[in-house]
Amino acid sequence: MVSGLPGGLTNQNFKVVTGSGCYVARIWSDYGALLGIDREREYRNSVLAAQAGVGAPVVEFRPEDRVMVLGFVEGRTLSSADVADAAMIPRIAAACRTLHAAGRFVGDFDMFEIQPRYYATATAAGMRIPAGYADLLPAFEAARGALAVRDEGTVPCNNDLLAANFIDDGARLWLIDYEYSGNNDPCFELGNVAAESGLDGPALAALVTAYYGRARRSRIARAQLFGLVARYGWTLWGAIQHARSELDFDFWSWAMEKFEVAAAGLRSPGFARLLSDVQDED
Repeated sequence: MVSGLPGGLTNQNFKVVTGSGCYVARIWSDYGALLGIDREREYRNSVLAAQAGVGAPVVEFRPEDRVMVLGFVEGRTLSSADVADAAMIPRIAAACRTLHAAGRFVGDFDMFEIQPRYYATATAAGMRIPAGYADLLPAFEAARGALAVRDEGTVPCNNDLLAANFIDDGARLWLIDYEYSGNNDPCFELGNVAAESGLDGPALAALVTAYYGRARRSRIARAQLFGLVARYGWTLWGAIQHARSELDFDFWSWAMEKFEVAAAGLRSPGFARLLSDVQDED
């Protein structure tokens, strides 16, 4: 039996039930390279995440047919409200720590390298981007410089942990969808989790504190700053999807939502304090 699964903005996902078990078939679009997706890397990192105990088991990878098959994870898909729940935050932090302790991923994910590629793709093709986007490039570069001061290295990251990519089976959290996976700063992961689910300042601080086991002001500020960096970069992902995707989804509104929050943060009086805090010792 085959049935469609909701979600997936670069894939069509299907639940497949056979006599041998239950699976998810992910059939991907043919323009993923524009979005920086490397399917071989996705496959290899999915295997590593499964070996770490947080990713779904990988059953088959057939790039010639644009499909990857994974074991179906029984459980409840989280909502943004679930991610913000005080009882869930320590579990999310623990799941991230488990993934981040996995074997070194194939490839790196650095939004400071990806955003310029997205920007070049969008502008070269004459795609629509939000008015005033380029005006914030100096702030984006300032964030890059400040974050480099106390860089503690990279770990294997999912880099796309929106609420729908957490599945709770009652005993543990599973992290799914490794399209954008790569070695990255752990605070990007935490900041992006917060950004995708709209966590407020105290919830983000609780997530970072749970992850590190103690309150670290510089790491909380780092996750906040990476949250703005992520939204600024993902804005262009939405612009490219708006121009290229055939899915019935309002990518432009999605991109504008990301941009408006990023712009407010990068222009705010508190931005200078963030730049300072990420460079300080705890």
